[in-house]
Amino acid sequence: MTVQNPITTPARPDFHRVHNGTKAPLQFSGAAYDARIAGLRAIMHDAGVIAAVLTSMHNVSYYSGFTYCAFGRAYALVVTESQVVTISAGIDAGQPWRRSHGDAITYTDWTRDNFWRAVTSVAGTGGVVGYEGDHMTLDQHGKMTAFLSPVQTVDIAPATMRQRMHKSVAELDLIRAGAAVADVGGYAIRDAVRAGTREIDVAMAGRDAMELEIARRFPNAEYRDTWVWFQSGLNTDGAHNPVTARVLEHGDILSLNTFPMISGYYTALERTMFLGEVDDASLNIWEANVAAHEYGMSLLKPGATCAGVTHAINDFFAERDLLQYRTFGYGHSFGVLSHYYGREAGLELREDVDTVIEEGMVISMEPMLTLPQGAAGAGGYREHDILIITADGAENITEYPYGPAFNVVG
Repeated sequence: MTVQNPITTPARPDFHRVHNGTKAPLQFSGAAYDARIAGLRAIMHDAGVIAAVLTSMHNVSYYSGFTYCAFGRAYALVVTESQVVTISAGIDAGQPWRRSHGDAITYTDWTRDNFWRAVTSVAGTGGVVGYEGDHMTLDQHGKMTAFLSPVQTVDIAPATMRQRMHKSVAELDLIRAGAAVADVGGYAIRDAVRAGTREIDVAMAGRDAMELEIARRFPNAEYRDTWVWFQSGLNTDGAHNPVTARVLEHGDILSLNTFPMISGYYTALERTMFLGEVDDASLNIWEANVAAHEYGMSLLKPGATCAGVTHAINDFFAERDLLQYRTFGYGHSFGVLSHYYGREAGLELREDVDTVIEEGMVISMEPMLTLPQGAAGAGGYREHDILIITADGAENITEYPYGPAFNVVG
């Protein structure tokens, strides 16, 4: 009897390094990422943390340059005193290594929880572990505890958020560019607005214009996630209402919202518009919101507090019997964030945020009033500018005009 050689199966590793190709140019210099990591290590030192396991898209992007696409898979950046390593899924092959500052490990899906085996290979066991309490699920926290056997876990998310709130010169340059791209999208939308056109058609015009402008300004970047929310009529009542196929009609209130995304960094332009003409009741509400917008921008300066600015604008609206129509806070921070990840909640213009505004922060002013259907002037009114806080005031980096003189269109 002839005995055939058995078929052997190649070894299937739990994790490995996929260093395919050469490193791509990142949005910021290596020295910039080193400075961010140094800041993170200072946070770790103060908290007694030996290994930081950062799992949110915004923190992985901020500290490494790699903006992951989760699709239900786990990702992390593990930082110790000597290592900075992204942990990524096999589906991405060499992309995480090419697009990150530092090393990268790829975990395979041959065995469940290989992600945590890869994390453990860097973080070690039995130490004090830092994690993001506002991102890690209970399930993942349990696995972290099981695999890393930490003597203690420390939530370092608030401290990393405070670090991200203060922008470097390079970040400010990127944010200025993003604001300019948002303006490009605004003008494309303005040109596309006419009676009989659908919201989706107008939105696509703005999105396409912005993506082309980003590619022109940043030829070495990755391009994804830029979007537009263009709303009309009743659909303007919420700031984050999605685009529909509603057909624009003469006299409609419109809401222009452009959101370019550049290397994980979000900027925005938002404007109230009317198609063809604006009735008197709507004009009165619009002009009051514009006045609040201008007043609010004048309040943004070093030493002011988020709560103080909020209360001042509340008083402004209350004096005009409009405060009951306010829909949300008056502004927020900018940086590594988007509509599906990240937020620097410590820098929001709300009554319950006492943060002192400081030079180098970036914050929007965006008052919004919504009057319900059936009321005179029904609809959502919102203006939005981005301001960089300077030593003695603020620099408005949004140039697209606001108000009735420019934004009664079509």
